[in-house]
Amino acid sequence: MPELPEVEVVRAGLEEHTVGATIAAVEVLHPRPVRRDPRGPQGFAAALIGHRIEAVRRRGKYFWLALEDGDALLGHLGMSGQFLLQPPDAPDERHLRVRLRLAGAPTDRELRFVDQRMFGGLSVSEGGAELPAEIAHIARDPLDLAFDEDAFVRRVRRSDSGIKRLLLDQTVISGVGNIYADEALWRSRLHAERIGSRLTRRQVFDLLGQVRVVMGEALAQGGTSFDALYVNVNGESGYFDRSLHAYGREGMPCDRCGAPIRRVAFMNRSSYFCPVCQRPPRGIRRKRPTSPN
Repeated sequence: MPELPEVEVVRAGLEEHTVGATIAAVEVLHPRPVRRDPRGPQGFAAALIGHRIEAVRRRGKYFWLALEDGDALLGHLGMSGQFLLQPPDAPDERHLRVRLRLAGAPTDRELRFVDQRMFGGLSVSEGGAELPAEIAHIARDPLDLAFDEDAFVRRVRRSDSGIKRLLLDQTVISGVGNIYADEALWRSRLHAERIGSRLTRRQVFDLLGQVRVVMGEALAQGGTSFDALYVNVNGESGYFDRSLHAYGREGMPCDRCGAPIRRVAFMNRSSYFCPVCQRPPRGIRRKRPTSPN
């Protein structure tokens, strides 16, 4: 699933190419991507046509196109969603679900929502130009200038949950997914099952710093692409996967100590860690997953 750096790459591309344009036409080719909009496909389209895009914003893994009337087009990429800018005469993508025709500055193009697995979605948020009410419960992300570091540290140190579980909790800190959680934990030498309340204030601050470093590096490299499903608005893939130290490297030597990286089951997915640099707490014995995730 695309994480914060990947979604930010998409947001920045949309901002560059769509702000100032007017949505001239909307075509919903499959109803599932707009399933969360109570208006239905026709009402969804009618609520967007004729409105100008004023800004493109993001909270965690959600992004939205703020419209001049105060409403917003809210989007989530899910597992395989893509927002692509294409010339109107470009052939339709195989999994094209929603087409928005843009007119006026900066360009006359089509904004296409392509989603193979259809876990992503679009909806119109009434009055959501500044912050859609549907995602107001989501915490700020660590790259947000308004992110409250002290509040995050206090929240972690009051919790009896494992630190990776806390990193994935979007009400605690948003935008951090499985890949970047594993990478930040590797850099901080912390095991995923270390209990938040047993970490020192310094350890939590260091981990937060590593989350920011990892995400910043990934953002600079266009995100992480393990297949063709994640691309930016121009169809280009990121290449941060070449810089990963833990995630996806089962059996490969740790870049720090040389021990083989391990993979264990975690919350219906996988965790990757170094058993030497990131020693698990006592009593933690997890089975290896049967297939990569």
